[in-house]
Amino acid sequence: MGRENQTLMSEFILLGLSSFWETQVSLFVLFLAMYLVTMLGNFLIILLIRMDSRLNTPMYFFLSVLSFVDICYSNSIVPQMLVHFLSTSKSIPFHNCLLQLSISLAMGSTEFFLLGAMAYDRYVAVCHPLHYAAIMHGGLCLGLAAGCLVAGFMNSLMETIITFRLPLCNNVLNHFACETLAVLQLACVDISFNKVMVAISGFLVIMLPCSLVLFSYGHIVAAILCIRSAQGRRKAFETCASHLAVVSMCFGTTIFTYMRPEAGSSAEQEKMVSLFYAVVTPMLNPLIYSLRNKEVMSALRRVWEKISEKR
Repeated sequence: MGRENQTLMSEFILLGLSSFWETQVSLFVLFLAMYLVTMLGNFLIILLIRMDSRLNTPMYFFLSVLSFVDICYSNSIVPQMLVHFLSTSKSIPFHNCLLQLSISLAMGSTEFFLLGAMAYDRYVAVCHPLHYAAIMHGGLCLGLAAGCLVAGFMNSLMETIITFRLPLCNNVLNHFACETLAVLQLACVDISFNKVMVAISGFLVIMLPCSLVLFSYGHIVAAILCIRSAQGRRKAFETCASHLAVVSMCFGTTIFTYMRPEAGSSAEQEKMVSLFYAVVTPMLNPLIYSLRNKEVMSALRRVWEKISEKR
């Protein structure tokens, strides 16, 4: 029955965020501007790290990977959403929906694991500064980044398979993108098993990295408090402030979406939180890391001076 339904399901209809034309045009302009800022900011972060040798450190290596992940995540959802704002037919082919769900899940999962790896990097930098270069060598950094990507794609593959093997009763998704919880609402059968798997996935992808972050920052705070000089404490805290802000934003919104009781949720709430994570967070990440980071701003000035001299 499941395979027959999936064969007949050639496309999905997305209800989106609004049915009013004026509102959709306004949202198109707003989210287009946010999308352009996201692309520009993340590409600029990657470019600066590659062009400035002073940023060739583990911290900025992970930051460049995070920017790459944010670019992929935004491109998996936002362009389709922008097209639908100006379209009368908000349909998406079945295979495109499957691809969108798998890529967004993979990039979202990778980001959580990556934030955990970045927390470990900050832990080593603050708590073991004399051994930092020896511990966080190039091989370990590449291994951690690759491990985050592999774990993210494995989680995506598992969730995508068990979600799209379900027989679906209709093709109207109350969402602006193909999202696991929205697709599950279309199932004709009991989805208790899927809910258990989503909960397990949420624990592994969200709570385990979050636990690593809490463990790392617990030790970081203890180490900072042991520093005698106020200047030393401020400098140590500044190295972690940007990452801590991004961690709080990413984990906070996702935990609210997936880990809260089902009775307290609604489709509109889930769309708003998903929208924040899909559009706002990737835009804020490079802004937080650049505006709050003196090294990044210095690198931007040096690159700008080089470009100005060539002119």
